[in-house]
Amino acid sequence: MTALIQLTAFVQPCAVNRRRRRSCVVTCCAAVIAGQTAPPATVQAERTVVRLGLPSKGRMADETLNLLKSCQLTVRQSNPRQYTADIPQLPNLEVWLNRPKDIVRKILSGDLDLGIVGFDTVSEHGKGNEDLIIIHDELEYGSCRLSLAIPKEGIFENINSIDELAKMTKWTADRPLRIVTGFTHLAPKFLNEKGLKHATFTTADGALESYPAMGIADAIVDLVSSGTTLRENNLKEIEGGTVLQSQAVLVASRRALNSREGVLEITHEMLERLEAHLQASGQIMVTANMRGTCAEEVAERVLSQTSLAGLQGPTVSPVFCLRDGKVTVDYYAINIVVPQKALYKSIQQLRSIGGSGVLVSKLTYIFDEETPRWRTLLSQLGM
Repeated sequence: MTALIQLTAFVQPCAVNRRRRRSCVVTCCAAVIAGQTAPPATVQAERTVVRLGLPSKGRMADETLNLLKSCQLTVRQSNPRQYTADIPQLPNLEVWLNRPKDIVRKILSGDLDLGIVGFDTVSEHGKGNEDLIIIHDELEYGSCRLSLAIPKEGIFENINSIDELAKMTKWTADRPLRIVTGFTHLAPKFLNEKGLKHATFTTADGALESYPAMGIADAIVDLVSSGTTLRENNLKEIEGGTVLQSQAVLVASRRALNSREGVLEITHEMLERLEAHLQASGQIMVTANMRGTCAEEVAERVLSQTSLAGLQGPTVSPVFCLRDGKVTVDYYAINIVVPQKALYKSIQQLRSIGGSGVLVSKLTYIFDEETPRWRTLLSQLGM
């Protein structure tokens, strides 16, 4: 007998606010009338482009775009009101501008393949999910720490560590430590690990520093950069109260890297560009002329100075000049890479061994034979 197939649409309303139109998700499921019932399944076409999620607003968004531009990966947005963009240098890539927490959620759901967000966001909303892989863990911006902070005065005046806070007999099941935070996964986990069994958590997104002063909370767990806002609101961090250190990271879906065409190749190129630019950041190329009898003798003098070792060593090249109709070599050109913060010390050492005519050039990229992070990623993927 021929089985009859019935398609049923289930409408699940989503949360809305006054400014947004009501939306819904329609899921189709097939029920076999004469036979077994099939499980619900979401109908979704397989996409062929790679998707990268970037922060849509704020300082993190600006610094992310600046970093990518410095790597010759310019994000092109045709309409500032749209949440999509592209990067011309990566033709099979779509850029989607989202809130950082939504980027992590969409990577986990498979709607995005890659994203740049803070490590705190990955930890809070990823919740240790094994599908998330940190491709680059030090993009060198967005630095902050997630910390517990308590009032400087009152019952906390002599409390200066997390251990002392946990040992306070005041906290009981009837009167727990009241903590306000936007990190409802990391904060309870951290406090439990530190032995604070009697604690309750209130969720808030902004102006957390005002809660203790208003008597609504005893402590806060929030992101801290300089600590100025805490001090101005009569709050203090305590020893052992740092939940984690955070900065911007490049994160990806393990499933996408393994199975979606183009994801691994685009990840490799982005990683190469990021590593080359970040490695060159803060480095200076110094060129100087130095008299010598041969290249080896000049190199020996250069290597005798602690600040002149360079990346793998100095490059020493003869400087040719014409004298009495003959080509001779009296000078050698020295090229070395030194940290910018050690520039003046390096110049002093060059002068002390006979260097002159010193030229200084800023570096844009330093490409290694192969970036160690790429080898680490391939190992994590079992490749």
